[in-house]
Amino acid sequence: MSNQENGSLPNFILPDSLYTETIREIHSKIEQNWDSLRQSARQTAAGRALWKHVINDPLAELLAGETYLKKLYEKIKKDILNSAREVSGVIIAVRTLWFDKRIEAALNSFDGGGAQVVILGAGMDTRAYRLSCLKDSNIFEVDFPEVLQMKTTILEAAAEATNEQNMMVKSLNRVAADLREKDWLEKLQESGLKLNKNTVWVLEGILYYLSHSNAMEVLKIIANNCTFAHTVLLADFMNKQSTTMSSSNFHFYSDYPDQLLPSLGFSDVKLSQIGDPDAHFGLLHDPLNLFNKLRNLPRSLQTHPDDGTPCCRLYLLQASGEPPNQSIL
Repeated sequence: MSNQENGSLPNFILPDSLYTETIREIHSKIEQNWDSLRQSARQTAAGRALWKHVINDPLAELLAGETYLKKLYEKIKKDILNSAREVSGVIIAVRTLWFDKRIEAALNSFDGGGAQVVILGAGMDTRAYRLSCLKDSNIFEVDFPEVLQMKTTILEAAAEATNEQNMMVKSLNRVAADLREKDWLEKLQESGLKLNKNTVWVLEGILYYLSHSNAMEVLKIIANNCTFAHTVLLADFMNKQSTTMSSSNFHFYSDYPDQLLPSLGFSDVKLSQIGDPDAHFGLLHDPLNLFNKLRNLPRSLQTHPDDGTPCCRLYLLQASGEPPNQSIL
C-alpha cells in the first residue's frame, strides 16, 4: 500500500540535480516568463514525481522544479492529515497510467512494422525515456518552441550532471508548433511524420486548454488523416462543469465525447471515467470518494443531488481510424 493510501506522509527529498546552478536558473526564468498554460506542464510533472510509487518517471522531479514540487507536496500533506477521500495528484497519476497502458495496447494492436506516436501538447512528458514499449517507435513531441527548448536544456543539463539518460525509442523528434495555428500538421510532416504509417495520437491534458474551434479543428485534422493507415486516438475530455474550475484556463468541453468522436469519423470509441475498473489502478478504493460517487450518477446531471456541487467529470477516450475495408486486430 502506498504512503498516500495508508495515511503516512511520503518522503520529500529534492534530487541533487535540482540544486545545480544551471537548472535553478532555468526554472527561475520559467516562473518569470511562462503563462499558466505553459506552467501546467510543470504541474503535471510534479504529480508524476510525487506519485513515484506507481509511476516510474525519474526525470519528472527535474522538469517540475522545486516550486511545483513543494506546492503539491504541501497539498498531499494536508490531504493526508485531514484524511481526505481523494489525495491531491491522484487524478494525474491515474490519467498517466491510463495513457501508458493504452499506448502499449495500441502499439501491440498494430500488425508489426513499428509505428509513430505523436504527443500533442507534450510539455514535460518523458515517455520516450521511460516506456520500453516505444523501443520500435518513432516519437514526435509537439509543443510551443519555448517549452520544448527549456525541456531539452533541462534534460541536457541533467545528463551532464549524472552521466545517465537513455531514450527508449527508435527516434525522438521535438516539433515546435502551436496547435492553435493551422500549420502544425505540416510541421510534423516536415519533421518526418508519415501519414501512411500506423500512428498513435496522444492528446493528454491538452484539448480543454484550447478554444472550441481550435480543439475541434485538431480532432478533425486527425480524423481526416485516418484513411491512410491504422490510427489510434487517445484523449481526455472535460465536461462542461469541469471547465468552471478555472474558466480562464479551460475552454473546450464535451459532455458526450463518445458521441462526438464518431461524428468526426472515428470508430471503436471506448469511454472511461476516473475510478472505472480500467481507470483506478488500485488508487481509488474508497467508494465515497468524489470519482466513485460521480460514476454512479447519470452523466446528464450537472449538479450532485446530495450536496448541489458541480458534477466535474474527466473522460478518458480511445478511438480508432483505419483505411477503408481494414480493421485493427
